Amino acid sequence: MSKTSITYLEAIRLAQQKALAEDPRVFIYGQDIGGFGGAFKATKNLAKEFPGRVLDAPISEDAMVGLAIGAAVEGMRPIVEMQFADFSTCGFNQIVNQAATLHYRTGTPCPIVVRLPSGGTPGSGPFHSQSMEAIYAHYPGIVVMTPATVEDAYTMLLEAVALDDPVIFCEHKFLYYHLKAEKLPGEALPFGKARITRPGRDATVVAYGAMVHEAVAAAEELSHDGYDIEVVDLRTVRPIDTDTILASVARTGRLLVVGESWPWGGVAAEVISRVATEGFGLLDAPPQRLNAKETPVPYHPALWGTHRPTASSVANSLRQLLEL
Repeated sequence: MSKTSITYLEAIRLAQQKALAEDPRVFIYGQDIGGFGGAFKATKNLAKEFPGRVLDAPISEDAMVGLAIGAAVEGMRPIVEMQFADFSTCGFNQIVNQAATLHYRTGTPCPIVVRLPSGGTPGSGPFHSQSMEAIYAHYPGIVVMTPATVEDAYTMLLEAVALDDPVIFCEHKFLYYHLKAEKLPGEALPFGKARITRPGRDATVVAYGAMVHEAVAAAEELSHDGYDIEVVDLRTVRPIDTDTILASVARTGRLLVVGESWPWGGVAAEVISRVATEGFGLLDAPPQRLNAKETPVPYHPALWGTHRPTASSVANSLRQLLEL
């Protein structure tokens, strides 16, 4: 492959291809994922390569997840593709009341992966742009992954398929074509381990998904003013790598948490709660958070651009934090 030829979306497709090739228990189930290749082409050509294992589902997310749970009980390892993360609410009962509790109730593993095309893109509006990670992370028994890089999209999806726990895999739609890498990695950090994406000394930004890239851009902007900002990529939001976050705050003394989802009861609130409880003495200023506005996601691209955190708004929040 030529340089920077692998996109975030292609990494997801290649991970599924590898999982199907190496484990006969794996199959993919979702709406229009067979001949059509899925709404975003994440399963393009896989139905031809693996006949009978890339299956079109009825327009019923409840039925899709229910079938996957039943198949997992019988020893299979299904991957369920939701067309949009928002639609997963129609299968919410199956995910949180059946899949999440199955091992606790019966001792039976439930190795399903539910792929959620998450987050906003210009013009997507309130029904195709939601970030659902905090909702699913609320429930014990579920692993919630939020890959921010091409490399993590590939390795973490393979890891998700191998886990015996149900996994909610939040792949960000805005990154599908915007993000590219030279090659796929040979090894990676384990799930549940955060990554220091950019080392620094003046403040810590904790982010995940697409917001990692906004945070890095903001850090680069502030570097022109002489500030050195550390960026921590959570990678998973259930579990959260509190140790890496606390170690970063110990170096910088200041914390800003950035998330594309709404602030109330979100991942940012959880991170700040943990730092305030376990690392209060490390802080030189009150921890801050930056999330989307408290409204449904707007359709108009200009409104959408001001609704979610951007590099500019992250940089402004950091400047305010550095003055405290």
